[in-house]
Amino acid sequence: MKQSIIALSLVGAVLGRPGVNRYNFEKREVPQEHAHRNVNLEVSKSLQLDNPDNIQDPIFGLLGAAAAKAGAGNIADADCLQQATADQAFTNAKAAGDVNGMTFALIYRALERNTGSVGLASVPCTSIQAVNPEIAALQQHQDPASDGAAALNKQIAQDLAAQIGAIGGDPTLANEASTFAPGQVGDPTAKGNTCDDDTDDAGCINSLGLRVDDLTADEALAAAQGGAGAGNAAAANGTANAGSGKANSGKANQNASNAAADACNANSGTAANNAGNAGNAASGSASNNAGNAAADAGNAANATAGAGAGAASFGSCSDPTVTFSQAPSDGRQEAAFEATDLTNFPHGSALNIGVISSFICDQLVNKCKADQAAVDQCDQADAAVKASGLKGQAAADSFNQALGF
Repeated sequence: MKQSIIALSLVGAVLGRPGVNRYNFEKREVPQEHAHRNVNLEVSKSLQLDNPDNIQDPIFGLLGAAAAKAGAGNIADADCLQQATADQAFTNAKAAGDVNGMTFALIYRALERNTGSVGLASVPCTSIQAVNPEIAALQQHQDPASDGAAALNKQIAQDLAAQIGAIGGDPTLANEASTFAPGQVGDPTAKGNTCDDDTDDAGCINSLGLRVDDLTADEALAAAQGGAGAGNAAAANGTANAGSGKANSGKANQNASNAAADACNANSGTAANNAGNAGNAASGSASNNAGNAAADAGNAANATAGAGAGAASFGSCSDPTVTFSQAPSDGRQEAAFEATDLTNFPHGSALNIGVISSFICDQLVNKCKADQAAVDQCDQADAAVKASGLKGQAAADSFNQALGF
């Protein structure tokens, strides 16, 4: 989001009253925080149920830090106001068993924030840890003209779809967080492609057809696949299960079959080699026995790594494994899956291994610059573990072993 001049005038008493959803501040030169007004309105409903930090209104979390401070209440770091607002709204909706409220809190967390010029990325929240791991797993969309925004925003939308599916919501709603088409970097008005209408309850980005969706419906469903896991997550959170099992696509099943076939072929080759080695050993040749021992060691490694592991390079990310932890690092109060290397694979924990394994495979492409062999191997391992029905440590071991770890 873009803004070159911020002239914010808060009517605090009005904004703070429950049921008041019109945001009363002076028009700025290039505002657009009302573009997703439909999302703001839903989050406002949840926030008003319990607001211990006195956050004035969800709209402030979408502003730049200087303007956001006016409505931040007790949140000291204005760059974390969006996350804090989403976190409190999610907590309230979860306590009420409101899947729709939780869904829109997640969407709100992924909305783009205002910045000072076209192409300028917004500052991430680093000083506050979200209470809800579902919120902690997300970040805000970035200006679509900023460096790497297309790939990053799509990744954010996929993460959002996965979290929505995990709480029993409709993953295709992840596109509600999508932003505008890229503006022209250097635009002296700092306007870009925006809209702003604080009377359009549907959100002017939607009403005017300006929203550029990050995902197709199939991509959103694929990001949330692993229906049984999503159902378990919903039950654990005390929420309704919306039947996210439909996210298991034929493509995933096909990939699982391919992975199984590859593993079978690898094992068959190993068995044949071992049989040949055994025959050679019987010949009594010392040199053959030495060679056979080396071959057997190689075969064992191949059996562990799976098909093609020897040729795979994971790029700058040396540990793409999954950990199943009884005490996840993000504070979740139940055993869950998370990436072992949270620096290169920053994602909140999940009850469904598919959420984490899919994210890891995506990061291999977007961040790690892994080669195609590694990406294919990860995709096969991802599909196989989702189709296996394995749970807990067994699921983590299966995925990791398929990657050669």
